[in-house]
Amino acid sequence: MAKYLISFPSAAMVVPDGELGAVGRDAHAVIDEAKAASVYVFGGGIDEDVPPVLVSADGTVAMGGYPWAPTLDGGFTVLELPSRDEAVAWAARIAKACRCDQELRVFGFDPQS
Repeated sequence: MAKYLISFPSAAMVVPDGELGAVGRDAHAVIDEAKAASVYVFGGGIDEDVPPVLVSADGTVAMGGYPWAPTLDGGFTVLELPSRDEAVAWAARIAKACRCDQELRVFGFDPQS
């Protein structure tokens, strides 16, 4: 089975006033279903109140991430599933709950991890 990253950037989630509570409940319900189906690995969101740092090989720390890379923010869920078709189906359920499109990526298998 492969692990799939289902994610969205913060800017994609545009929720009308008064709907944020319902989005939270719906999203948590889908995650509860994934846990019950034993496909949930982990999930969460990038804490945008804590700025990233870039750590070099010698341990030097610089504020910010890679200057040339897009900002990493938003939410994500990792599920372990037997097929891409099932990953697409779960991503659709999460998209419906979150009221925004989701990106779907598969993690490459590393036998030493």
